[in-house]
This record gives sequence, structure tokens and C-alpha cells, in this order.
Amino acid sequence: MIERLLESLDKATCNFCAVKEIERRLVEAGYSELALEESWNVKPGGRHYIKKNSSSIFAFHIGSGMAEGEGFRIVAAHSDSPGFKLKPNPEIYGENGVTLLNVEKYGGGILYTWFDRPLSMAGRVLLKSDNPFRPEERVFDLRRPLATIPHLAIHFNRAVNEGNALSVQKDMKPVIGRFSKEEIEEYKKEGGVVKKTVADHLGVSADDIIGQEIWLYPVGAPVIDGWHGEYFQSGRIDDLSMALTGLEAFIAASKENSGPRHTRVLAIFDNEETGSGTKQGAHSPFLKNAMERICRATAGGDAEAFHRNLQKSFLISADDAHAYHPNYPEKHDPTNHPYIGGGPVVKINANSKYMTDGHSSAVFAALCERAGVKCQYFVNHGDVAGGSTLGNILTGQLEIAGVDMGCAIWAMHSACETAGVSDHEETEKVFRYFYL
Repeated sequence: MIERLLESLDKATCNFCAVKEIERRLVEAGYSELALEESWNVKPGGRHYIKKNSSSIFAFHIGSGMAEGEGFRIVAAHSDSPGFKLKPNPEIYGENGVTLLNVEKYGGGILYTWFDRPLSMAGRVLLKSDNPFRPEERVFDLRRPLATIPHLAIHFNRAVNEGNALSVQKDMKPVIGRFSKEEIEEYKKEGGVVKKTVADHLGVSADDIIGQEIWLYPVGAPVIDGWHGEYFQSGRIDDLSMALTGLEAFIAASKENSGPRHTRVLAIFDNEETGSGTKQGAHSPFLKNAMERICRATAGGDAEAFHRNLQKSFLISADDAHAYHPNYPEKHDPTNHPYIGGGPVVKINANSKYMTDGHSSAVFAALCERAGVKCQYFVNHGDVAGGSTLGNILTGQLEIAGVDMGCAIWAMHSACETAGVSDHEETEKVFRYFYL
């Protein structure tokens, strides 16, 4: 399971590539896509998925008990991670032909972890088509080092290790190379270095590219490390490790029990790192609308079926948690600090930043016990304000019980994060039991 997770994590270099990889694995497992703009002819036992913006994807294994209100069992995670996104017309042609990229920060990343790494580009471009409302879309990943953000040498800033405030606009511009005047003029005719390079990679004309969303990512495959091989390290662990673990369990449960009474749902949203306030984010009615359409189609058009099903539904909002850091014990709650290797983590907040309450925490603890897995608890240090995630956002759309949880990781929002092998194996067991 871990090998498959790491292979998929390596392919999921941005939100679009993550959804493309999840879609590939769903199709291999026998799931078919439903078009959002068409009527859905779905039946109990059906295995389907839908996409929005090519950056969020929901999969459904429809149960036989929709009319009776057997409910939905949902694992939700997100496809996006903090990083850097290229601005339009990103090239900054500098002195002696040295060319930089103009970038915008996405989410709350740890900026200095991006210095001095080989970086590549992935994302999507939109091409001219016969219908201006339907441009052709191409998702791509250049898969080779093309840029770096060089740090200023310590000789020019002797106090760098005493604290170093960073400006995204000044300090974080990647260098992509040095070009002659002739090369620069030729690239400008083609819309710039980036557009020409992506066009050549895709085998299209640069003139046909009329829109783009391009991300930088650190080059390098995920690795297993630790003295006993107990850790793995990668970019984008938060939250793709939970999305891909959910996918693993979702597919495995469909093989183990092909005729459930309840309906299984894997819901991978985009834009959690920036507040979820998009059409493909958890603040939108996208998931609610899809679930309601499935209920109506499989319950003979009964408008009340959706509401009956919600009463027996349960949501696991899966987003990674902060692991106890041995160098900074004072940052953690004294009695509720999860360890890497200690199992899945239930996330609790008195101010309702998480959807977990006493009932849902008990449900998840019981699921762990039945699956033969130990669970841990995370509560913020009393003097530290907590963040939020998908769970409590989704309760604004759905009247549903659920729990916020995740696996404990180090260096959350770093360009390279660290997680536990056994934690993800045990979380897959819990998700699979939940789906069954």
C-alpha cells in the first residue's frame, strides 16, 4: 500500500495532476465519469465519479439502500498544497540575460524551505477551440528541473541564522536560466519562455494557449527513511497523503464488498489551503448537489430521500495533524500530542474549528477498535489558536455527523514534509472498515 501511495504522490505534483492520477486509478477500478451537465442514469451498485474544474473529484459507489435511508459514508480530503503559482507573463528578463519568474504565493507555506532546490512546473493550459465557452484543456507536468530560488550567501547577510524576513516579490523569484538577446526576442514572439516550453512539451502552438495555471514544485521522488524505515518524506504530504489513503481504502472496499447498503463517497476538494471559497471548494454546494441527485435518481424521485439519508450518514474529514516535535515540546499540549507512528489522530477544538464532538469522536474510536488500530488525539496548546479544515466548512452545507482526523506529520507546509509509514497503513485499515 505504501509503495502505491508514494508512486501516486510522485505523480500528483499539483492539484490538476493529483486529480488526473486519482481519476486514472478510479477508471482502472471500474468507475465511470458522470457529466455534470447531463441527466444521471444511476442505479444501486453503480460506480461513478464527477469532476469540477479538473481540480476536485468525487467518487461514488452507490448502495442499495438509498430509498430506505441507509446513508452515505464519506471520506473527504483536499488536492491542493501551499506553493508558488506563476503569474501571467511571468518572465523577468534581467541583466546579462539572466531570467527570473514572477510568482505568487499560494497558501501558507514555509518560504525558506523552497530555497536552493531544483524546481519543475506542472499545471494546465487552455487552448483555443470552436466554442469560446469550452476551451480545450491540457494538464501537464514537465518532470525535469527547470528553475531554482537561490538563497543569498551568508557573506552578504551574516545575521541570516538569527531570523530572516522574506518578501515573496523580492526574495522568492525563481531563476530559470541565462538567455542571449536573440533567444529572448525569439521567445517573446512565442509568448515567453514558459509558454513556448509548455507548448513544445504538449506538441501545440504557443499561439493557441489562451489561459494557464502553472505551479512550481520541488523535483525528487518521495523516499522512505528513518533508521527502521518508519518515515517517508515528500512534498505535498498535506493533504495528498490523506486523499490517496482514502482512495486506497475506497477501491479496496469496493473489491471486498461490491454490494453495500450505504453509499460510499470519496470527496477530494480543491482550495482548502486558501479557505475553500471556490466552486470546487468545500464552501460550495458541489458535494451536496451531487448527493441529492444520486438520492433522487435511486429513490424513484423521492425528494425526502436525501434528508433521510443524511441522518444515517457520517463524514471523515481527513487532513493531516501536527506531530509532537521533539525539539519543541513547549509548542504542544501537555496531554494530547500525537506521535508519528502512534496511529490516526482525532482533532478536537473547543471553539468548533473542527467538526469533532464527543459523539463523533466515540464513533471514530469504535471504528479504530473494530479495525484493530490505535488512535491518538490532537488538541492545540491552550495559548495557540487553532486552524480549521474541511469538516466544519462542510457542515455549513450538509446536516451531517462527522470527525476531523489525520495522520501526524512534521514540518507541515514545508516544501518537504515527513510522515509515518505505519500511520498511513493503519488509517487505510480504518477507512476500509468504515466503507465496508
